[in-house]
Amino acid sequence: MSKKQLDLSLYLVTDRTLTHGRDICNIVEQAAQGGVTCVQLREKDCDTGEFILIAQQLKQILDTYNIPLIINDRIDVALAVDAAGVHIGQNDMPYQLARKLMGDDKIIGLSIETIEEAQAANLLDVDYIGISPIFSTTTKNDIKTPFGIEGAKKVVELSRHPSVAIGGINLANTTDVMSTGIDGIAVVSAIVSAANPQESTQELLNKISQSKINR
Repeated sequence: MSKKQLDLSLYLVTDRTLTHGRDICNIVEQAAQGGVTCVQLREKDCDTGEFILIAQQLKQILDTYNIPLIINDRIDVALAVDAAGVHIGQNDMPYQLARKLMGDDKIIGLSIETIEEAQAANLLDVDYIGISPIFSTTTKNDIKTPFGIEGAKKVVELSRHPSVAIGGINLANTTDVMSTGIDGIAVVSAIVSAANPQESTQELLNKISQSKINR
């Protein structure tokens, strides 16, 4: 997956605690069949060996569909499985070091939680920014005040990078979020917790596509 081919339209972030006991690999495959454009493996509570095993399984699935696998935080895991890239937060490894380790051909995304962080990111050659959170969410409890629609618009206007919005996004508010000019939306429970992940993915993509047409 070339960085030039990176499509942020519908970006799935995994969370095994929200699967209702179902296998995350099966859910991700259903999302891939539904057309998800990017997948981030986020694991906060498992050991390195298990993280690598899950990453290997997901990469095998996603390679079949030519969908990039992004690893959250863990550059060692990303390198171990030759993932397409890594997503880092403000308190993770500094971008310059991450780029040195990952190499120029890998994708690096950066979380942005304030306007000031978005401005600072303009000085970095990250491949995209994740604007977080748009709305309040239960999937992360260490984040700052939600941007809301107007805040997201400000970030999109001032940022030189492609951007994806995350935090409390679902089918009902996708159109409003896309109206900010964002490149795509990132979701967790809207797919991971869905009774039919493939169908939910397709419904979200339809909303995204329609929103882009109506801009």
